[in-house]
Amino acid sequence: MTFRQAARPGLLHSARRRAGRGAGVALGLVVALTLAACSSTGGAPRSSDNGSNAGVANTPAATVAMITHEVPGDTFWDLIRKGAEAAAAKDNIELRYSADPEAPNQANLVQSAIDSKVDGIALTLAKPEAMAPAVEAATAAGIPVVAFNSGYDAWSAMGVQQYFGQDETIAGRAAGARLTEDGARKTLCIIQEQGAVALEARCAGVRQGFTGGSTEILNVNSKDMPSVEATITAKLQQDPSIDHVVALAAPIALTAVQSKTNAGSDATVVTFDTNAALVDAIESGDVAWAIDQQPYLQGYLAIDSLWLYLNNGNTIGGGTPVLTGPAFVDSTNIEAIAEYARNGTR
Repeated sequence: MTFRQAARPGLLHSARRRAGRGAGVALGLVVALTLAACSSTGGAPRSSDNGSNAGVANTPAATVAMITHEVPGDTFWDLIRKGAEAAAAKDNIELRYSADPEAPNQANLVQSAIDSKVDGIALTLAKPEAMAPAVEAATAAGIPVVAFNSGYDAWSAMGVQQYFGQDETIAGRAAGARLTEDGARKTLCIIQEQGAVALEARCAGVRQGFTGGSTEILNVNSKDMPSVEATITAKLQQDPSIDHVVALAAPIALTAVQSKTNAGSDATVVTFDTNAALVDAIESGDVAWAIDQQPYLQGYLAIDSLWLYLNNGNTIGGGTPVLTGPAFVDSTNIEAIAEYARNGTR
């Protein structure tokens, strides 16, 4: 991030934001950053569904579009959205959330946000090549763009300001190393959306980190969960030597648990990402462990970073990704996050 880029918001938003700023806004930023900003409640914190908000900034109102590749029914994205909503409520931001699992449609949602003249855009880059023209259009229109969750290897070259997530290859290697320690011999890594760069990187990392045997890739379609269950069941029946199933999302892991039962398999199920039901599965022993990338935090930081940029020219990470994972969750530490998971924030 160059000095010129960091100074852009003052140029882009000066016409709208100069009036009434001065020392009052500077003071407002300090107060908001200490989580004690004044609000319409007379300075008392506003309550929220999850208790994460401490107050509301008195900085100028802004509109931010959050656009993801969410597949309907995948509760992972509920965590992303809750984090984003908590930051938006604190930052005096109108959050406009939209999603489409198909990259061309996701790009169209970005263009719609540009056309509506939003102040900032936070997006995922599951398929960067398809998203590149939309990102270019946003930056050409002077709209700051941050990315999160997907696109770790592509965001910077695309002109995106900041990135929040995990290095999926490193996360995959960590999973592979853990599988080796666990004594695995043959692993099945399940990709629920073929071509999604984050998912492909996870399984590639598993292959790199797993030195105890071999890893096979199985592609399924998460838009059709009955077919996912049937496909995994058939694979486990066909190859009883598979002793570990690596899912890349909590719903896939929970489906794999059922497939394991269907197939009469003794394979151990492990996964990336958590939700409340997955926490229960770890506690019961149905799933051995999960890698947590903290999706609530990704959503929160994506929105909060745009507020900081729009109001104070700040960027986070110094031109490098801001990592939110990976971290292992298993029987030894599940209680530390179980309450938060059941509240819908982990």
